[in-house]
Order: sequence, then C-alpha cells, then structure tokens
Amino acid sequence: MKTVMVFFLLVTPALAQQEAEQPEPARPTGAAAAAFPDRTDRNITLDVVVTDKSGKAVAGLQQQDFMVLDDKLAQNLKSFRAVEAGSSAPPVSVILLVDAVNTSFQSVAYGRGQIESFLKQNGGKLAEPVTMVFFTDKDAKVQRESTRDGNALAASLDEYATSLRTITRSQGFYGAEDRLRLSIQTLGMLVAAEAKVPGRKLLVWISPGWPLLSGPGIQLSQKNEEGLFHSIVDLSTAMRQANVTLYSVDPLGTADAGGTRTSYYKEFTKGVKAAKNVEIGNLGLQVLAYQSGGRVFNSSNDIAGEIASAATDANAYYVLSFDAPPPDGPVQYHALEVKLDKPGLTARTRTGYYALK
Repeated sequence: MKTVMVFFLLVTPALAQQEAEQPEPARPTGAAAAAFPDRTDRNITLDVVVTDKSGKAVAGLQQQDFMVLDDKLAQNLKSFRAVEAGSSAPPVSVILLVDAVNTSFQSVAYGRGQIESFLKQNGGKLAEPVTMVFFTDKDAKVQRESTRDGNALAASLDEYATSLRTITRSQGFYGAEDRLRLSIQTLGMLVAAEAKVPGRKLLVWISPGWPLLSGPGIQLSQKNEEGLFHSIVDLSTAMRQANVTLYSVDPLGTADAGGTRTSYYKEFTKGVKAAKNVEIGNLGLQVLAYQSGGRVFNSSNDIAGEIASAATDANAYYVLSFDAPPPDGPVQYHALEVKLDKPGLTARTRTGYYALK
C-alpha cells in the first residue's frame, strides 16, 4: 500500500514564487490559489446549454422554462439572458491546449493533425476566437493571441515543435505524481490568467487524462486529505468565477475504447463535501470537465469533430444567476440541477459550487 507522503507538492499555488516576492495576507493554499477566489462572492452565474434528444442545441427558451435547484431547493433567479451566435454579448473564446506531458509523442502528433483539420474547416474562418497552448514538462506556452483566422493558427501550429516530457522519475507512481502536479498547476495558472478576461471561455484540453492515483493501494494522511480538499474547493471556485468551462478530448481515440481510463473517472464526479471524503481522483481532468459543465470525449478517432462539438457550446446557451445562501460553515458544498419545463430537453451546466465564508 502506497502512502502519499509528498502529495502536498501537488497543491502548491501556481504563482507561489511571485507571492513570496510580494508578501500578502493569508490566501487559499489550493492548486488554484493563483486565481485567489473571492470568498465573499454570493452571486452564482450559470452557463446552461440545452439540447434536444439528437444533441442539437436549443435556442428560444424563456426564463419561465427554467428551474434552478440548489441542494434540491428552487431558487429565485436574479437574472436571465439567452445568448446566440452573433449576439452583442462578450464573445466566447476557445482555448485549445495540447498536452505533451500526459500523452505519447505519436498521440501528440496525431492530435496536432486533427487540430489542424479543425482550424482549416470552413476555409479557416473560425466561428469563435481561438488561442493555442502547448503544455510540456518545461512550461505552458501560449502560441499566439486569440484569433478567428484558423489558417494563421494552422500555419504557426506546423512551425511549433512540441517536446516530449523529460520529467525526472517519469515512470511509475512518482512519475505520475509529477505529471499530476504539473497538470493541476498549469490549469490553475490558465484559470488565473482567464479571470482577467471578460466573457465565457471554453478550455479544450487534448489529453487522455491525468493520473488519477486513486484506489485500494493508495493511502492519504490527514494532511494530504486537507490539502487536496482545499485544492478542490479553490480550483472549482476559481474556474466558476473566471467563467471557464473545461472539456477533455482523448487523442488516443479508438485505441482507448473499452479501457478503464475512459470510464473510471466517473467514480469521482460527485461533489466532495469534506476533507475526509476526498480522493486524488477528485482532481482528474475528466472529473473537473464534467463538474464544470463541459464534456468528456473519448473512443473516437475524429478528434477534429470532437473539438468542433465542444466549440458548438458557444452557439446557443443561457446565462442564469441567483444569490447563494450564506454557508453554515467555512466551506459548504451545494449540488446544482437545472430542470426544464419542456419534455425531451436536457440542460447541462456545472454540477455544484462551494459557498465560502
């Protein structure tokens, strides 16, 4: 049985060095501490995508068609707005992240080709502005500023050579721990950066996923549990306040079909209410994507089509808000559900939030 004695390294703030140089009052210590979630914020804003039985987005609904349940209690909506492509709302931006830390060289190469196909569709005219990010063991490089010029992005994509990971102890349990730490820190830094940008952001993370490091052979100390719980709370809150929706696209395609990796994450999607209930798998890529209201794509070789499908969430959606009740303690988890007053329709949004005192 492995006791995770050094896992606290995974939950260090993404910008710890900057904080050390400029001392500030005590801040959250989780993976997303760089985003510094506003613990006094009681406004809960939800981006809700509604689809019919065929999976097509549904527009034209009204406020009375929606009911928001917070821990199964109906909430009075403070605001409602329907957003469609071409509206005057701040544009939805798409961030495509190529994961060269958790993916083999062959899969990265195939995924790059599929990304190029996505960028060049429709003559290279993208419906939403897109930014490219390459995540390696050294850093996460933003390739160029957000643009709707898919041809320009594809051209620079060909010129950019991603490197294979060269993490020390890159094999086995401790190598997986290194990769998970880098992955969480990178997500925290991206969320912190996007918190400064108005509008909704769709972060499409192209990767088979991060190591879940959970199971009967893993034992967490109380300190590990508390650190993990703070990371989950801070990262979930920071993503919500930065208006980031996460998507997981598996570049392994059918090579991953039927494997435990494509479904094991479902064991960890339920919201964590206390440190004693935490598992490392609660910080998995697919878990965070599902909880943010995004989607998990796997078992298909049409990576370009899956990226395009994620991007269609910008075409038609609804923005609902309500005021959260004050928490009973320092941290209180609330499960969310959106019900519709029309049969045959499904609403997808984030699955919960943490009320902080």
